[in-house]
Amino acid sequence: MRRIGLLSDTHGYLHPETARIFKDCDEIWHAGDFGRFEVVEGLQSIKPLTGVYGNIDGHDIRLTFPKFQRFMCEEVDVLMTHIGGYPGNYSMDVKHLVHSKPPKLFISGHSHILKVQYDTRNNLLHINPGAAGKNGFHKVITMIRFLIHGSDIKDLEVIEFAR
Repeated sequence: MRRIGLLSDTHGYLHPETARIFKDCDEIWHAGDFGRFEVVEGLQSIKPLTGVYGNIDGHDIRLTFPKFQRFMCEEVDVLMTHIGGYPGNYSMDVKHLVHSKPPKLFISGHSHILKVQYDTRNNLLHINPGAAGKNGFHKVITMIRFLIHGSDIKDLEVIEFAR
């Protein structure tokens, strides 16, 4: 069993409660737009970090993280990228990956809109954790925790903070 902490779109801001929120997680995943390398270092000081770069991320972050991450967590095939769209409206970069070999879990960020949606056509769960930073139109800072146990994705929790 793996406890996952998921966030995106920090835009250079690491909420002071992040360490407490993710203290019981085994790892942290970040779906892009870190904003500053200090956010990367802050997250790495909490738990092991897996991430992708986002459209605002500079050279240092792009050298550290790829555009796409595809990996197994327990028995779950995970695909993560920053700009990915959502079921029924995937980005051009993602569409061929999802349709040719669908992952079980697809994670993207970018929209600043928290969304958890099942894609019945491709038999996958899509999660966008919203935005954990202060920049953007969103009014609530959001992060997600969930469990992966074998092939099951379960016990998803949304954590919210006023911006």
